[in-house]
Amino acid sequence: MAFENRRWLVIPTDKIDDIKFNQVLEADKESLRKSIDGTKTFVKYEVKVIDETYTTTFVNAETNEEVVNTIEAGVYGRPDIYSEEYIEYNHEDILNLLATEEWSELIEE
Repeated sequence: MAFENRRWLVIPTDKIDDIKFNQVLEADKESLRKSIDGTKTFVKYEVKVIDETYTTTFVNAETNEEVVNTIEAGVYGRPDIYSEEYIEYNHEDILNLLATEEWSELIEE
């Protein structure tokens, strides 16, 4: 699947000032695409999905002490603007959404 670790988050345009652009793949608020009615926009970002919790052990080179690090299963890399109240899309789903009349004007022939 293309862009398997990329996600898109559709948010209300009144939240644009809450976006930290160093956490998403858009450059600034002028580069955001908006819905036809101007009420929604989206940001895209890369995530890392950890399917199951795992533990690693290593020796700290400075202290010579053994360090145990546990990584919990989950999705990492979401921007601060992320909230479960907004819909997060994968590549196929965002393409389908952007093809709707809400996001694309119909071109009359």
